[in-house]
Amino acid sequence: MPDFEIGTDGPSLIMVGVDGSRTSLRAAAYAAGLARRQHSRLLAVYVGRVPASAAAAGGAAAMSQTVEQVADELEQLMLSRTAETGIAAEFRSVRGDPLAELTRIAEQAQADAVVVGASEHLGHRIVGSLAARLVRAGKWPVIVVP
Repeated sequence: MPDFEIGTDGPSLIMVGVDGSRTSLRAAAYAAGLARRQHSRLLAVYVGRVPASAAAAGGAAAMSQTVEQVADELEQLMLSRTAETGIAAEFRSVRGDPLAELTRIAEQAQADAVVVGASEHLGHRIVGSLAARLVRAGKWPVIVVP
């Protein structure tokens, strides 16, 4: 029987998707607490979207600036809060489809768990929320925070 390795239980990297919504901020707080208790690293990811309609209407530059501003504010908030508690944290901001980008980054970073906030949009009951689509992907444990 192989010897038990001390310090290898539990997740080494927890990824959390943040977008500034109430539920994503609660998910970030939950993920940070989990990372602190498990002695894990935390990776917060913001996926900015510039809708095709904004690009077609010539508003892409304004939308792009808004996305960058939101990303900067989320990064400052996340890194200041995690530094206060001694959590090893990283923040990444990307643009694109949230499902595709979160999946790509989780695979690339070898995340052990993904934490997201529950959707507050009514239309997601029909189309399916990001959280439900991540769960269906079945690649990592997904924690959905209400």
